[in-house]
Amino acid sequence: MTTSVAVFGSCNMDLVAYVPTAPRRGETVMGREFHTVPGGKGANQAIAAAKAGAYTSMIGAVGTDEFAAQIRKVLTASGVDVAGLRAIPGRSGTAHIVVDDEGGNSIVVVPAANNAMETFNDSDEELVADCGSLLLQLETPLPGVAAAAAAGRRNGVKVVLTPAPAAPLPADLLANVDLLVPNEHEAAVLTGNADPDQALEELLRKVPEVVITLGARGCLYGNRDGAQVRVPSHRVDAVDSTAAGDTFVGVLSAVLGEGASMPDAMRLASAGAALSVQRPGASSSMPTRAEIVRFVDER
Repeated sequence: MTTSVAVFGSCNMDLVAYVPTAPRRGETVMGREFHTVPGGKGANQAIAAAKAGAYTSMIGAVGTDEFAAQIRKVLTASGVDVAGLRAIPGRSGTAHIVVDDEGGNSIVVVPAANNAMETFNDSDEELVADCGSLLLQLETPLPGVAAAAAAGRRNGVKVVLTPAPAAPLPADLLANVDLLVPNEHEAAVLTGNADPDQALEELLRKVPEVVITLGARGCLYGNRDGAQVRVPSHRVDAVDSTAAGDTFVGVLSAVLGEGASMPDAMRLASAGAALSVQRPGASSSMPTRAEIVRFVDER
């Protein structure tokens, strides 16, 4: 069964430097590799969902620079419908990423064209109305994100929010979110509580369902009916963790849309994230559904 996913969010060109150790303030380090890879949390989630088997539409913005065509090309090649991708005069968004030898990363995002996503228009709503789920993040202006969530609710679409970069969330946005997917750092910022179990309890006062990703410790799910699920991570050698969270969300939404149970969807999403961290780059690291299934079967 094929499901449909719409993504309202950011599109960037990732400028990625690989270094033994990330520089401290005032320090210069020598890098060993540099890559340009289309990314942005919105585009990443769209590519992950499409590769996991969902019919996926991207609603976002790129500039009129040399990066715009590359971003469109990669989205299209990954099976993402780009009819909702706006062209804004000027620069496309960029993310400046430093990846160390342990696979950890530091990121500076320059939104540029993404700042145009302050509104959610009628053509955007037409794309969302026929979808099973709508994926949102916080790399585009909050008014647009809130308007998209409201449109999802109007159309009976499952609204999934990744609260990254972490920021206080207004009540009107949370009222239209069905599933919140923070990592443990974001959950701590949103609740002031570093303990994932306690953060989960607090977040469930705001939204009906929550999945907290815990990196190497797996992921934790809860809902207002009292259900809880823990899924361990797969032990792999990480090369680049940049796309792990977005891969998880894209795969999770695609699989849930097919009617899978939450535990099964979490297991496949965790496998997708484990595959992605073993490869460099963001969008370039995301696995296909066949790769995810094969990885799970071999474990």
